[in-house]
Amino acid sequence: MAKMVFVSTDGTVRKEVEADLGMTVLEIAHLNGIDIEGACEGCMACSTCHVIVEPDYYERLEAPSEDEIDMLDLASGLTKTSRLGCQIEITAEIDGLTVQLPAQTRNMLLT
Repeated sequence: MAKMVFVSTDGTVRKEVEADLGMTVLEIAHLNGIDIEGACEGCMACSTCHVIVEPDYYERLEAPSEDEIDMLDLASGLTKTSRLGCQIEITAEIDGLTVQLPAQTRNMLLT
């Protein structure tokens, strides 16, 4: 088990949850009632699971794939530490991972 923290869009609310190793941020969010859409159900065909990773943790993640980078280009409110929640798997090395929810998401598949 590992811990993970979700931070609200305005930064005022933090929710710490426990997660099994190997789960994705998107899966963890859905299991814990966190408002991350994930319209494509984690198959990297949208950007609605976009999260902003705390810089200290961002450096510990594997680099995003070219496909993830392309999908992130569609995300609203993109930052230097933006990632898709469906592509981040929890490992012991990132125990305590903290991500902030972006102010808005955009699903290009539905617009």
